[in-house]
Amino acid sequence: MSFIDFVKDAGEKIFKPGEAKAEGALQAALTDNGIDHSGMKIEVDGSTVTLSGQATDIMSKEKAVLIAGNVQGIDKVDDQLTVPVSNADFSDVQSSVETVQNIGSGGGGGEGWTSRTYTVEKGDTLSKISKEMYGDANKYNRIFEANKPMLKHPDKIYPGQVLRIPAED
Repeated sequence: MSFIDFVKDAGEKIFKPGEAKAEGALQAALTDNGIDHSGMKIEVDGSTVTLSGQATDIMSKEKAVLIAGNVQGIDKVDDQLTVPVSNADFSDVQSSVETVQNIGSGGGGGEGWTSRTYTVEKGDTLSKISKEMYGDANKYNRIFEANKPMLKHPDKIYPGQVLRIPAED
């Protein structure tokens, strides 16, 4: 179990007043952003979203957590998602291999994440964030690409938004 914090008053407005099933709105947001959530369970309790089950891969897991958290009214995501681990050929080994890895924990992205997270502040640009994270403002497109389709344009970020910051090669 790992909790990742978000800014409750920032984010996309996907919940409609009086809507009984916030889970359905989050499922639609995941689908709209190209995330296969068929193996995931989504629960909303107040301002906390719990994601459990299995994501298709680590990138989908990270994006699902960020999509769920970057919604107005949500301030925490409990990341309980697992991801499959690729199976190596152990046909000549007399043992078995566990094929699911539980990845979680908060802070700068979940434990085991391939990316860090960054909360956008007033005055930030992707170039400024890139300079801070990579030491090179020209690597802003790397951050933009890692957050597509959630980001539609490199200049369309807002304070409180949490972004994926991929590791350097």
